[in-house]
Amino acid sequence: MNTPWLHIVGIGEDGMDGLVPATRAVVEAAEVIIGGDRHHKLSEAITAERLAWPHPFDALIEVLQGLKGRRVVVLVTGDPLWFSVGARIGRSIAPSEITYHPQLSAFQLASARMGWSMADLETLTVHGRPVEQMIAFIQPDARLLILTTGAETPGQIARFLTERGFGRSKMTVLANMGGEAELRFDGEAEGWDHEVPAFNTLAVECIAAPDAALVPRVPGLADELFQSDGTMTKREVRAVTLAKLMPMRGALLWDIGTGCGSVAVEWMRGARYARAVGIEPRADRRAMAAANALALGVPGLHLIEGEAPAALDGLDRPDAVFVGGGLSEEVFAAGWAALKPLGRFVANAVTIESEQVMLALHATHGGELTKISIARAEAVGRLSGWKPSMTVTQWSLVKR
Repeated sequence: MNTPWLHIVGIGEDGMDGLVPATRAVVEAAEVIIGGDRHHKLSEAITAERLAWPHPFDALIEVLQGLKGRRVVVLVTGDPLWFSVGARIGRSIAPSEITYHPQLSAFQLASARMGWSMADLETLTVHGRPVEQMIAFIQPDARLLILTTGAETPGQIARFLTERGFGRSKMTVLANMGGEAELRFDGEAEGWDHEVPAFNTLAVECIAAPDAALVPRVPGLADELFQSDGTMTKREVRAVTLAKLMPMRGALLWDIGTGCGSVAVEWMRGARYARAVGIEPRADRRAMAAANALALGVPGLHLIEGEAPAALDGLDRPDAVFVGGGLSEEVFAAGWAALKPLGRFVANAVTIESEQVMLALHATHGGELTKISIARAEAVGRLSGWKPSMTVTQWSLVKR
């Protein structure tokens, strides 16, 4: 059995004094210590070779592998496996070679300061990531703990809240938690004007105004929330489509003919860390899809210029494939071959020609066929009547 040579140690604002004796002994015995400036200052009494985070940061794994055989400590803030570098290291270096030494995380400290139960809130990070991704979590009465990118992040989040009718939301910035210089700043989103330290954690209690935007994470968002040229998968059909696609944590969707991106956006909102690639030949529609993804809190939507099946070459294998238009035998064959086991394939058709292709594929491959008819009440003079939308034929099947 290998003896771990790499120790990843969480350290707080109280520095070495906050470490349990066994972990402190590991740091004191280190030959090499890697960390940021603040980590080195918290452990400056220890005599060891000091290395800063490499640039680019992705070079860290190569640096660590070059140190194998020595006693190496990586210092991080709080819990090394909770939105921290420990997880990235663990994906590249065998677990048998690593020992993790967790410390209280910023989330745990912030939860204690706020008196909030961690079981009843969302923990998020926008540290080094697009801050817009927190938008998907703005819900009435939601409580959020957010690791920020810098001093400007609380102001950006205050603007997102205010623009969506959550301006009365309570915000608290906590900095230097657990240290002698701990700071706290309280306010409301619509009047937020505090200057805060760059290294901080933000707590948000979402409070909705009567006219606040209601944007749940379940599929079927209002069509009006999307920029569109009118060509899009409409609300009710989109809800049925997402039910068949089954968004899951970390899963990847290919949205072929993504248009304004409504299905891809809702897929990504439907499960934590869900990913999507939108394939769309028209630049104007890709621009709308990008804008929709940003506005609805999924800035990671990846958009590709091109048409299937040629544009699918080289993409990561998907967990689900959606064809909103342009289904053909070639597109199905490429998507079906790429799908992972238990992958879901869903196609919608509104034209007779597309439906004929779909029926032929269904006859060969099986699956489920569904007709979706939607009618909305509209004014007919002084009265009301039902105005039907185009009927959608949907074909779905699971790869087993």
